[in-house]
Amino acid sequence: MWALLVLIGAASVSAHLQDLSFDRQKVFRVIPQNDEQVEILNFLANIMEVDFWQPDSVTLVKPKMQVDFRVEAEKSFDVEDLLKESGMEYQVLIDNLQAAMDAQFDSKVRTSSHSYEKYNDWDTIAAWTADIADQNPDLVSRSVIGETYEGRPMYLLKMGKSGENKKAIFMDCGFHAREWISPAFCQWFVKEAVETYGKDTVMTTLLDKLDFYVLPVVNIDGYVYTWTNDRMWRKTRSKNAGTTCLGTDPNRNFNAGWCTLGASKSPCASTYCGSAPESEKETKALADFIREHLSTIKAYLTIHSYSQLLLFPYSYTYNLPSNYQELNSIASAASKELASLYNTQYTYGPGAETIYPAAGGSDDWAYDQGVKYSFTFELRDTGTYGFLLPESQIKPTCEETLLAVKYIANYVLEHLY
Repeated sequence: MWALLVLIGAASVSAHLQDLSFDRQKVFRVIPQNDEQVEILNFLANIMEVDFWQPDSVTLVKPKMQVDFRVEAEKSFDVEDLLKESGMEYQVLIDNLQAAMDAQFDSKVRTSSHSYEKYNDWDTIAAWTADIADQNPDLVSRSVIGETYEGRPMYLLKMGKSGENKKAIFMDCGFHAREWISPAFCQWFVKEAVETYGKDTVMTTLLDKLDFYVLPVVNIDGYVYTWTNDRMWRKTRSKNAGTTCLGTDPNRNFNAGWCTLGASKSPCASTYCGSAPESEKETKALADFIREHLSTIKAYLTIHSYSQLLLFPYSYTYNLPSNYQELNSIASAASKELASLYNTQYTYGPGAETIYPAAGGSDDWAYDQGVKYSFTFELRDTGTYGFLLPESQIKPTCEETLLAVKYIANYVLEHLY
């Protein structure tokens, strides 16, 4: 077996994922049963380009954990041989990544303009933020909270009826560039708010009594890059000193146990924590805004994908938050609400013990700033499509997630502090 590994290693030095032909690339799921099998995955990751989908990095892999990863077409047979030889259980989740990418665009909506049931590119989303504010001036306003590394404005929508001393909920989407279902949800939420205000009693009450800050895409540069160059890109697009490897993982870049557990100090790693907390213009803009509005922001919701989870602090430590019981019961009830529509099952709990430790996340940071209700959603699915959820699932995914978000928002409204 080790001879086979050495051969794979030698072949992989010449090839690199940047050729970006996704044709016949495969996504494998394995469940290592013991430390030896974990070691084999570590070795595999060391000798070739392996893109870990779940968990985010090979360093987080433990025995009995479900592990999804992507490999280049020419390596996939070698990888399969190796898995067979090591006796590791595996399945091929996606047989041809390019075909899965093409199949994402299965929406029946045929329009080149903005649609809530399609994945929209950044220019379309940016234009939409202006339109939705123009068309609903009594409910929506748009501001710019900063700009990205590549100079794009970061648009924030503020939603709610104008009123005195209103408390607020902050929600963001699109931290990781390839998680396209995430920005789709932020757009859907805004649509539902403006369309059902005055008709749906819960939404009407929420917008009368609370403000919602919605940041439709945090990592805009990365998102643009997934549309133009590499659909599987995750990080920001900033330059790193002393290396050609670009980008930082924005959700490892906050000052919450920064760069300790589950984050990498290597600029080439997908979980690179950055040169310092808030080294990224995008994370700094978000953190500055929340700091400036800490007296009013009472909840923080951040939307990611995939794996159907509703997480709360902490991820950077196994310690439980002081209001653990309350957060756990909210997550339990919100997950039930979500499942009531299409029976989509979510797992909930504190990040570190529910999935894996990860330091520097925005949810932990917001919680430590005093935002008592802080949650991370990991939307559909559990791996059949992974980051390539088809457009035909945007509507059901957003409809069910909306139920959970409304539940949490209503709970926050009834428990203002």
